[in-house]
Amino acid sequence: MNRLHINHKYCKGCHICINFCPKSSLKASEKRNEKGYFVPIEADMERCTTCFLCEIMCPDFAIAIEKDIE
Repeated sequence: MNRLHINHKYCKGCHICINFCPKSSLKASEKRNEKGYFVPIEADMERCTTCFLCEIMCPDFAIAIEKDIE
């Protein structure tokens, strides 16, 4: 399964990554980061196709997907 890595210090909670995910693998957290933003978290990473749109579209370079090598 692919892994989601989010740098909570960089994330401003814009949720662009959530909106661009074609498989709805991400969702907004119910908890805030130290800046007060609702950061994205995994919704269902089994659906993730590693298209990397979330990583590419993040304006703050706060998100990365680690592709599972089988």
